[in-house]
Amino acid sequence: MYIPESLQARPDYQQCIAFHGHTCMGVTIGYLAARLAMELLAEMRAVDEELITIVETDACCCDAIQVLTGCTFGKGNFFYLDYGKMAFTFASRASGKGVRLVLKPEVFAVPEKEQQLAKRVSQPDCSTAEKKEYEQMYENRGVQLFAKGQAGFFDVQYLDHFKLPDRAPRAASKACDICGEMVMETKLETAGNHKICRGCLTAEHQV
Repeated sequence: MYIPESLQARPDYQQCIAFHGHTCMGVTIGYLAARLAMELLAEMRAVDEELITIVETDACCCDAIQVLTGCTFGKGNFFYLDYGKMAFTFASRASGKGVRLVLKPEVFAVPEKEQQLAKRVSQPDCSTAEKKEYEQMYENRGVQLFAKGQAGFFDVQYLDHFKLPDRAPRAASKACDICGEMVMETKLETAGNHKICRGCLTAEHQV
């Protein structure tokens, strides 16, 4: 895994690593996406719900995005779409503008020779020369990728008329008619004459 020392030395990058627990390319991609989006939107880290983020993956990158943008599940301004895409939408409530960043296909592209060597290095009969060649190819690809800057990682879609999600709802809690546990009123489901939580509704359907 190649990550430039200049990037690793940044305090905000290290904050992302500390939150996530280890250094990896996924966190790095999230860091680069969040930094780029906030620059493009001319926004600072959200104290409340000034920014919203929509992620289309649940990969490591999401941790860095939460740390840098201040968009979190707890605030209700961090939204997850289970699409399996390395794509991230950021939007400002002040300007109404947003950007969607999609990781470029070439970031995933690994030359066939490097793929072959990657398989070889895990074999017991792999030579020292093969290992060195693989490491050099891997590092060179990383150097070329990071040399393009954070914008080199993403295709940028500008969303000038972005429909922002509603602010995080607030509602009273009521007891579920089945389990008796307190539930946010807007999350209760109707089953016959009863108002029940989604956990009990799921269990009822399973029976």
